[in-house]
Amino acid sequence: MSDKAVVGDELNDPLGFDEHGQSRRDIPYAKIAFAGVALLAVTLASFVLTTDERRFSEALAIAPIDVQKQTISAAAAAAPIASSSAMAESTGSIAPRRVATSADIEAQSGVKVVRPGGARAPGALIIEVPDTLVMHLSPAPDKRLIEKSRYGPLPRIGADGTRPAAIYSRPIVTGGSLKAGAPRIALIIGGLGLNAATTNTAISELPGAVSLAFAPYGEDLASAVTHARDSGHEVLLQLPMEPFDYPANNPGPHTLLSALETGQNLDHLGWLMSRFTGYTGVTNFMGGKFLADEGSLGLVLREIGNRGLIFVDDGTSPRSLAPSLAGAYSVPIATADIVIDAVSRPEAIEAALARLEAVARDKGVAIGSATVLPMTIEHVARFARALEARGVALVPVSAAAQWRARPSADGTR
Repeated sequence: MSDKAVVGDELNDPLGFDEHGQSRRDIPYAKIAFAGVALLAVTLASFVLTTDERRFSEALAIAPIDVQKQTISAAAAAAPIASSSAMAESTGSIAPRRVATSADIEAQSGVKVVRPGGARAPGALIIEVPDTLVMHLSPAPDKRLIEKSRYGPLPRIGADGTRPAAIYSRPIVTGGSLKAGAPRIALIIGGLGLNAATTNTAISELPGAVSLAFAPYGEDLASAVTHARDSGHEVLLQLPMEPFDYPANNPGPHTLLSALETGQNLDHLGWLMSRFTGYTGVTNFMGGKFLADEGSLGLVLREIGNRGLIFVDDGTSPRSLAPSLAGAYSVPIATADIVIDAVSRPEAIEAALARLEAVARDKGVAIGSATVLPMTIEHVARFARALEARGVALVPVSAAAQWRARPSADGTR
């Protein structure tokens, strides 16, 4: 018999009788109820015997508190500089805050906790809430900005004049506490993509405004770059360039060499630039000799400019001609003021970071470069996260390049 039929019969039959005419009062409800109460009593007694009073006042399980991240797309950034508080307002997110005690946690959650003897909640707790604002950059690759080659996709300027440097860059996002005209610092960390564990640590530990430069030789570069960009990091491609002691010191396959013919260097450049997409510009890896060769470097800068990218000089070569040649090829350039881990010791790194901040306060903007070493990541991450509290803005390197390209009131740059 279907459920529908049973319902219909129950509605039509006289109250207190089932479909066979038997009185429902004949069913032993009292016995059933007594058995249920007995079972409940046994269960409670078992629980009391296996759980002492002390455990009632302690947490029986500890679980992490997962704060869902609010995302902001780069396209949604209406102004070049926006405060995180304003963005939180516009997206409906609530700025994170610290909870000092477990009593606060209980009060906020609305859950009432009863402890034996009227005991209070345990002492102070500190919950570190991670950053909740993550800048989602424009998706890559953008089909408008891709040129097919025998090696793979290459960046290009779109038919409408759109440049990869503009589309793939990270907008400036700063806290509302910073004053107008606050000094700015850009940080570039190179060598990513070669070691998966170190690369992931850099992506997760460094603030999103830190720009990350990937070597062209790592495995699964596309996934690593996507991870970095999804975490808000602006990405650069490292170009291996000839050092003075080449080939004893060899940066790797397809290194750009001053002795090669124009076609050969362009072929090497094409291979290097096809390794992944979504980068806003390129930077040198080594290259003391190549950066000092006007003809060879000029060829590369022209190609970079024609493809709508920026060039970042990592500051490791004092004889680099890039700052003086970039303007002739219409290439926006950013040159590092300080190599942060030129001496890889904790006290030396801290001293370099202090000098970098001093340059920023003196000149308005400063750029620091470093390599993806665990010690470097630790010190740079701590330094970067404390900048805003000291009145300094952390900006992506593309923004620093644009800022330096603007003439000042007296006509200088």
